[in-house]
Amino acid sequence: MIATMDHVSVLDETDGLVDMLKHSDVYLTYRRLKDKLESDEDAQSLISEFLIIREKYDEVQRFGKYHPDYKTVIKQMMDIKRDVDLNDAISTYKKAEEQMEQLLNEISLHIARAVSESVKVPTGDPFFDKACGGGCGSGGACGCH
Repeated sequence: MIATMDHVSVLDETDGLVDMLKHSDVYLTYRRLKDKLESDEDAQSLISEFLIIREKYDEVQRFGKYHPDYKTVIKQMMDIKRDVDLNDAISTYKKAEEQMEQLLNEISLHIARAVSESVKVPTGDPFFDKACGGGCGSGGACGCH
């Protein structure tokens, strides 16, 4: 693609938006909690254990209830998932991550809507995502039925 002055200008404005995001409360909270999570030994131990059990779980899922360790691994997975979900450092980080993702989705949607109502934008909810679709193939916004 040949970069035109308009294209370069849009990219420059994008850099400004990124700078604004990096100074937002949502981003600063996300970054602080990410750093806190990475330095929390208990949380990191839980995450490592979760990843090991998830590998076993994925293997068991391929064979289903016929796998000899099916019940054991399913129980281990439920237990470690509960422990991960109840860990304060992990849960507060996940909330901050969701807020950051929501902000980014809102920005993407706002930019897309400024261009056209039929531009597809993933907003994180595949079932109720009104932002996606709307072209001729989906029987949507174009009006041709």
